[in-house]
Amino acid sequence: MSQQPSAAPAPTSAVATVSERHDWWRDAVIYQVYPRSFADSNGDGMGDLEGVRTRLPYLRDLGVDAVWLSPFYASPQADAGYDVADYRAVDPMFGTLLDADALIRDAHALGLRIIVDLVPNHSSDQYEWFKRALAEGPGSPSRDRYHFRPGKGKNGELPPNDWESIFGGPAWTRVTEPDGTPGEWYLHLFAPEQPDFNWEHPAVGDEFRSILRFWLDMGVDGFRIDVAHGMVKAEGLPDLGSHEQLKLLGNDVMPFFDQDGVHAIYRQWRRILDEYSGERIFVAEAWTPTVERTANYVRPDELHQAFNFQYLGTHWDAGELRTVIDRTLDAMRPVGAPATWVLSNHDVTRHATRFANPAGLGTQIRLAGDRALGLRRARAATLLMLALPGSAYVYQGEELGLPDVVDLPDEVRQDPAYFRGAGQDGFRDGCRVPIPWTREGSSYGFGDGGSWLPQPAGWGELSVEAQTGEPGSTLELYREALAVRRSTADLGAGDAVEWLRAPEGVVAFRRGDFVCVANTTGESVALPAYGRVLLASGEITETADEAKVPADTTVWWTRA
Repeated sequence: MSQQPSAAPAPTSAVATVSERHDWWRDAVIYQVYPRSFADSNGDGMGDLEGVRTRLPYLRDLGVDAVWLSPFYASPQADAGYDVADYRAVDPMFGTLLDADALIRDAHALGLRIIVDLVPNHSSDQYEWFKRALAEGPGSPSRDRYHFRPGKGKNGELPPNDWESIFGGPAWTRVTEPDGTPGEWYLHLFAPEQPDFNWEHPAVGDEFRSILRFWLDMGVDGFRIDVAHGMVKAEGLPDLGSHEQLKLLGNDVMPFFDQDGVHAIYRQWRRILDEYSGERIFVAEAWTPTVERTANYVRPDELHQAFNFQYLGTHWDAGELRTVIDRTLDAMRPVGAPATWVLSNHDVTRHATRFANPAGLGTQIRLAGDRALGLRRARAATLLMLALPGSAYVYQGEELGLPDVVDLPDEVRQDPAYFRGAGQDGFRDGCRVPIPWTREGSSYGFGDGGSWLPQPAGWGELSVEAQTGEPGSTLELYREALAVRRSTADLGAGDAVEWLRAPEGVVAFRRGDFVCVANTTGESVALPAYGRVLLASGEITETADEAKVPADTTVWWTRA
């Protein structure tokens, strides 16, 4: 049977929590929901907004502060909703605007905030502006809202420049003009179905300021900005002068990414956001060469947070972790922004699988590795992340210790990058498999009509039902960690840690009366007993003045 919506709880105290908690975003734990894979309310095999709404009490009880929803807008789904055809409509596969309204209201009644995705770098090729640009032909005002250019070569048969798509192949596609002749080319840094907007055109800025107000008026608490480092391109769209450009991403400022002009856009947006009550926020998905350049996005008059991808890509190694923690805190401190910490999301292999494999394989891999080792490290990494100053992100299912599904048959894959000859590896489907809620039943409680990606056998033993109330389960570890984090004054917001002397391979720091120790080695280590144990990701042995911390284990202590 399909899940029925739960009755909304009495809102009085929860609404006060949502509306009155000052600077909530500086220490928030934000849970990412990938709607198509979270919960299916109507049995069509695809998750939807009503499914999310029925599971909001679970997220409240987990202990998170806010829910970030990946795109649910009207879309042809060429890139799982990141190709938007109408920014003010819900795609029928996910429901209606009334469903979105009900979800926002119920979340607020439960004390949860709602953050929605915004996709401003590109639209769908089915967006009305782009369809009009194709129909009106070269020289039309509609084409100026995108990057249309004549091709190079004798007959314009070559792309306008040498830029490559993130999904592989040229970043340009040639159109057939209304008269049937080969014509201009348009820029798409991602799939051909995702033409890039020309943010030099004033109509583009006007449209997105209107879109912001539409959703703010609906009551959303913030926006996660997709490809926040894109939008503005270098003047003249110059050649990059190299091939295999993806290997340069994250190492250099590219003519199509991290251009300084994006910051003027965000200063305009911030003024709009500040008109609204309730401390609404912006979160940047900004892939930049350094965490110092990421800090540019979160200056006081721009965005509130930016994802810390340098941390996500750090190996389970004490030295590397300490370095990236220091660099992150040092970069954010001058601009007064909170650091953010994240281990998994919808675009990378789940960290329980990444940590199950040798370092150096990247963030998209197709190897199961040592499952027990990966889970042990994932649990330890979670406690380390939640102990750091700032805000943390949790990707749906990581609280269950879910691994990536690395053996999906090729015929069921739907990642658009998988179907292109180069570019990303195209294995993002493995982290997008619908999560299990029950031990048994159709799609393990995801819905009563199967699931859009097949779930592995044995998924039920990792389900919410199987782990709830089970001592030592990963779900209960998350619940306890989030409760302790919220109730411990020295945790949450902050901009510094005090490093403690520790054996090689061990991360140890103090925050007031709180101490966190993470043993990243493959051996047990003996450490001083720093006080009363609050929580540990594995079994530790204590004597009067010493604690034996097993391999790949994190411990929280307090002197209070």
